[in-house]
Amino acid sequence: MSSSKKETKPLPFIYQFAAGAVAGVSEILVMYPLDVVKTRVQLQKGAGTGEEAYKGMFDCFSKIVRNEGFSRLYRGITAPILMEAPKRATKFAANDSWGAFYRQLFGAQKQTQSLAVLTGATAGATEAFVVVPFELVKIRLQDRASAGKYKGMLDVVTKIVREEGPLALYNGLESTLWRHILWNGGYFGCIFQVRALLPKAEAGNRSQQIRNDLIAGTIGGTAGTILNTPMDVVKSRIQNSPKIPGQVPKYNWAWPAVATVFREEGFGALYKGFIPKVLRLGPGGGILLVVFTGVMDFFRKMRGE
Repeated sequence: MSSSKKETKPLPFIYQFAAGAVAGVSEILVMYPLDVVKTRVQLQKGAGTGEEAYKGMFDCFSKIVRNEGFSRLYRGITAPILMEAPKRATKFAANDSWGAFYRQLFGAQKQTQSLAVLTGATAGATEAFVVVPFELVKIRLQDRASAGKYKGMLDVVTKIVREEGPLALYNGLESTLWRHILWNGGYFGCIFQVRALLPKAEAGNRSQQIRNDLIAGTIGGTAGTILNTPMDVVKSRIQNSPKIPGQVPKYNWAWPAVATVFREEGFGALYKGFIPKVLRLGPGGGILLVVFTGVMDFFRKMRGE
């Protein structure tokens, strides 16, 4: 993902994995409370009623801290922390691999805007298969209604497998695929375009490279969030619906779930949690790109490349 020419020679997978892990964990430690707030708002049906209803991002944040304690803003973080290394490694490694595949397939000498979008979308689909079980555990732990049901990450996994079956760990796979296809397509597509428009960083000028990566990553993260928030809303609803034998869940498949939310709650409901989500994944996308690029450059320097 570096803008330098050396990036054309990919580093071995172990370096991709390590750089992705460092970048992902750095981003999540800073931004995770916004993810908890986003999930709470998304899971609230309609406008919400009663004293515990959330009127918006700040209201949700303050009520969680006041009623449940500050530590609740980090509840469920174990699953995302464990997920970040394989997730981010898959994201960037798959983007590089699919990019090389598509350039060869279409006979392109170098990356283009359309190939950047296609490559990002395919990398997103690849990434989705890695993250689904972790996402499901995180959603169950973040939901206030299930706070007393689960004692922690392993307890969630044990109870889901026992009560709903092993395949339930992949509940929401289809909506997760759509979510990651849309986000990664927008993210990597925008990064390519924004980098082309920004003044090129001078060779060896680290501050200019960080500036460009932060701008490109933030714009890419914002664009991806605008595109995929409706899928994120229905994914949260699908993954928070336990499988009950003989019953078809209200939220089951992605696009029908989008139609259900739109019909019952209006278009605005498809963008529930958008503000905390975009505040996390906009700057978070910038943090991710800056840290990943920095760690990869460190590895190249260490290897004498």
